[in-house]
Amino acid sequence: MPFLRFPPGFVWGAATAAFQIEGATQADGRGQSIWDEFCRRPGAIRDHSDAEVACGHFQRWAQDLDLMRELGLQGYRFSVSWPRVQPGGRGAFNQAGMDFYERLVDGLLERGIQPNCTAYHWDLPVELEREGGWLNRGTAQRFADYAGGLAKRLGDRVDLWATFNEANIFTLLGYETGSHAPGRREGAKACRQVVHHVLLAHGLAMQAMRPHVRRPGAQLGIVMSPSAAWPQDRRPGSLRAAANRFAMDSDWWMLPMTQGRYPAFAWKRLGADVPEVQGGDLQAIHQPLDYIGLNYYSPARVVEDPLDPQGWKPVPHSPLAPRPDMPGWEVFAPALRGLLLHYHRRYKLPIYVTENGMSVAGDAPDAQGRVDDPRRIDFLSRHLAEIHRAMAEGADVRGYFHWSLMDNFEWALGYTQRFGLVHVDYATLKRTPKASALWYRQAIQQGGFEAPDYPDQPNHLVANERDPDAAL
Repeated sequence: MPFLRFPPGFVWGAATAAFQIEGATQADGRGQSIWDEFCRRPGAIRDHSDAEVACGHFQRWAQDLDLMRELGLQGYRFSVSWPRVQPGGRGAFNQAGMDFYERLVDGLLERGIQPNCTAYHWDLPVELEREGGWLNRGTAQRFADYAGGLAKRLGDRVDLWATFNEANIFTLLGYETGSHAPGRREGAKACRQVVHHVLLAHGLAMQAMRPHVRRPGAQLGIVMSPSAAWPQDRRPGSLRAAANRFAMDSDWWMLPMTQGRYPAFAWKRLGADVPEVQGGDLQAIHQPLDYIGLNYYSPARVVEDPLDPQGWKPVPHSPLAPRPDMPGWEVFAPALRGLLLHYHRRYKLPIYVTENGMSVAGDAPDAQGRVDDPRRIDFLSRHLAEIHRAMAEGADVRGYFHWSLMDNFEWALGYTQRFGLVHVDYATLKRTPKASALWYRQAIQQGGFEAPDYPDQPNHLVANERDPDAAL
């Protein structure tokens, strides 16, 4: 088997999110978030659970940092709970809440682990939601004030910053489908307005943060979870469908940030559902990005649909593909390579893979206390191999953050899914590194790993250099 070596400086890490692991939702003056409120809604969470305890990371942070060091992690991606540091979403910071993140960042640096901080991972303070949430244009300025305050406090110590995590996901699931907090079903037009306000918040926050980011080499960006549109076959219509889905999904977000404009093709397709854009908005959104973070889990297979206004329709996952335990997902690593190459060629930004992982719901220690998870090791090997291929083809990929460091509260699915490298016993909160964590530690130590010679899949995700304003 060939040994796939990654270049020096490639960051090997893992990721978490505040609401999913911290618990202590009433501690030290923390306010309430939309997810605290959503968990109290009957039927909103599959197993009727909440995150009041979660993984108990708020009390066990030092133990968890020691575990990261034992696993050899070079970077740790975490998020700050907005209601923990600014309980009402405006005004003075809560010193006790901010002290927690000061200790966390200092503890990472003491252990030689790079801090990677995400300002917003879905936990909007409830007071702002009661004023309209992200449908209220004023929330953009509230977020900029908050993000600027974070950078002022931590900007001398954090290596990577992201304004938002998966901005394209929480806007859709929170405001159009209602399956995530705040659970609103406002329709397509309102959802596009929410998207515009989040883009505006990103641009304003970048301006507020930049003067305070003082650590040498520190980078500011955003994390997206774009549809890895993959044509179901190589017929021209399927290739057009994939290109059109990419234009509607990725270009809609990326062109305002990188070029200060919405894509004309997607704008035309939306018709009456386009958002209201005020003078100066696009200039505010168009701020320099030092990198783009990409989250990838499963492909979005499509075929052409001439009857659909967007020109495509989804198709079922391949019946031959391995499946994680997450409903509706499949394991298909080549789509990650296609996504990386497309983002590299289309937007010309350095890339970090900021989330990538699979759920194995039945992970549990055996009689000897071991947690064997060969499916996750296979997943890691396949996806890291495709990242290596993408880099060999020129993609500027700087690091990989596995989702997740530990099993945690998986949003509307509660504790029914396990994505962690580390098993968490939710009754005792005991942490047990799984076999995949030990495999990952060895790969980090070696700067690579031996991989099977996986079959090459042609990268026909989309035509990489096409005009984003033109439909195929």
